[in-house]
Amino acid sequence: MLPPDYHMHTPLCQHATGEPYEYAITALKNGLTEIGFSDHAPMPQDNFDNWRMSYNQLDSYIDSIIQVQKKVPDLQIKIGLEIDFIPGCEDWIRSLISRYSWDYVIGSVHYVEPGWDIDNPGKIHLWKKHDINEIWIRYLELVNAAAVSGLFDFIGHYDLPKKFGHRPTVDLSAHHKIVLLNAAKTNTAIEINTAGLRKTCSEVYPSADILNLALESGVKIVFGSDAHSPDEVGFHFSEALELVKSLGFNSSVNFSKRNTTEFKLF
Repeated sequence: MLPPDYHMHTPLCQHATGEPYEYAITALKNGLTEIGFSDHAPMPQDNFDNWRMSYNQLDSYIDSIIQVQKKVPDLQIKIGLEIDFIPGCEDWIRSLISRYSWDYVIGSVHYVEPGWDIDNPGKIHLWKKHDINEIWIRYLELVNAAAVSGLFDFIGHYDLPKKFGHRPTVDLSAHHKIVLLNAAKTNTAIEINTAGLRKTCSEVYPSADILNLALESGVKIVFGSDAHSPDEVGFHFSEALELVKSLGFNSSVNFSKRNTTEFKLF
């Protein structure tokens, strides 16, 4: 049985196609028994960037998923949110979490400095103006802060800076160990995100080396396709399962109202 796909978007984020119902039907066809929507959460300013819903669309987002739950009763459909972790926005994050009884909340880092979302193809030129290793270290500092905060159920696309092929040239294992130990302390899982297989980096987020460290640290895992169109639902989950099996993982976690249960993978 395939694990749930907990990372899927909707057109409200302004860069996804297909309606939630189409994602759900595709999930059933692909053999999934549970999915979760987790669109990009609003920021305090609606003009923060152009790839998320506005604050006044939050209720519409929730309602749209509830309608799909009713239309597709044979599929477990959870309601989540992907929230950007930016230092100083913790109170905003708490207010978003208090708005609804979410099944889970993803904590993701996209911004390493104001105005630079490192995974944005329109800003890839900014990488040339920075030291790659320094960006990786800054990114991991932010992921660590997200893990320490205890605000999130799992961390999304853990090693996102590799998306366009920008990999560190120094050993960052000590930094990863700090992040993962703190994630274990706060019971924050990490996501096996298969979207990396569609990107320049051509591997899941996070890499096998990082997953080995996560296993050693006792960090739990979940799965997500980061689908932005229905055809990406459950993307290469079989390949991801083979990877985690080879590393020694035998279970992931399921979420319901921010409570976890073990999902046996093998």
